[in-house]
Amino acid sequence: MLIGTFLVRGLGFAYPFLPYHLADLGFSTRTIGWVVAAFGGGWLIGQAATGWLADRIGHRTTLVAAMAVAATVLPSLAQLRGLAPICAAAVLAGMVYDAGRPVVSAVIAEAVPTQAGQALVNGWRHYAVNCAAGAAGALGGHLAIRLGTEVLFWINGGACAAFGVAALRYLPSRPRRCDTEPDTGTGYAQAVRDRRLWLLSLASLCALICAGGIFTALPILMTSDQLDASAYGTTQVTNAAVVLVLSPLLTPWLSRQAAAAASMTALLAVSGVILGAAMGVAGLADSTLGYSIAAALAVPGEVILFIAAGAIVTRIAPPQSRGLYAGLWGTNMATAIIIAPLATAWALERGGGPTAAAVSVGTGLLCALLCWPLHRSLRGSGSEPARV
Repeated sequence: MLIGTFLVRGLGFAYPFLPYHLADLGFSTRTIGWVVAAFGGGWLIGQAATGWLADRIGHRTTLVAAMAVAATVLPSLAQLRGLAPICAAAVLAGMVYDAGRPVVSAVIAEAVPTQAGQALVNGWRHYAVNCAAGAAGALGGHLAIRLGTEVLFWINGGACAAFGVAALRYLPSRPRRCDTEPDTGTGYAQAVRDRRLWLLSLASLCALICAGGIFTALPILMTSDQLDASAYGTTQVTNAAVVLVLSPLLTPWLSRQAAAAASMTALLAVSGVILGAAMGVAGLADSTLGYSIAAALAVPGEVILFIAAGAIVTRIAPPQSRGLYAGLWGTNMATAIIIAPLATAWALERGGGPTAAAVSVGTGLLCALLCWPLHRSLRGSGSEPARV
């Protein structure tokens, strides 16, 4: 699963290079923002749906089906020219682009018995994802300049097909827990009444808007400064290089904090502040160097965010709804990638880079504020869902 995650993210060119592809087709910045948001809307639906399906029909069936759809729809997106069909294809592509995330989360929660172990594996998964994102930025920028952006969508589809084949070969047809654990009826109705999940989602959303901005808002900001796709690739390589250095240092320490909910909520607050500050730097940047510095500054916040939030999700999720809770949390990432490009485009139109910087810093601080009621809810709720 970690190798497959690296593959589909390392060759996952469709989303980060979608703005450049649309710009090549002659669409305006505002229109590009809406198409990217449509992709994000599909992403939101896909996270919730695949998380629910992973619990109901099994990890393998869900992942294979999603990757088969991705292998078809991603190349199709590259061939369309009209705005309406592009938007429709963007929604479908978004639904399956990151469909593996809740499935892999459920597999990790099932396969690794301790919270510290799960946090450690999730840390290395984040390590793989960020290294792959850097590779995608560098390789995608290189290929886009020489072969055009359409080729990137075909490669992305091929990577998804390969991941689907691997899942078909190596994953069991049903989760092991389906045969050993009773279904207590936990589902969407109970999950959406869980106050802890709501508070975690709101805090995570604020941090993820900033984290997602590193690969969604940066292209819009850089395009406004007349920087091309290769410059964007440089920022992603910088981000991945810092991940290579910091993740091995941070991940073991964070895994040791995973058993303490108080530590995780505090760390989640810290991640929001770091990410907000990093995107604030991006809002003020006007060169490849400035944007690369912002991408580097975001790394500690990214690592802490995904490990801390993942540990909290695992702690509050009932065993029979691990995929659902992971998928519902994943919708925050999808929501963030809808909000980040739209907020960035709005800020650039209203006040330019300084306004974008102020919005990012404020969003990060809001994450930190929301972590206080989350901390209190976790401390007092025990193992049962706390009702809203």
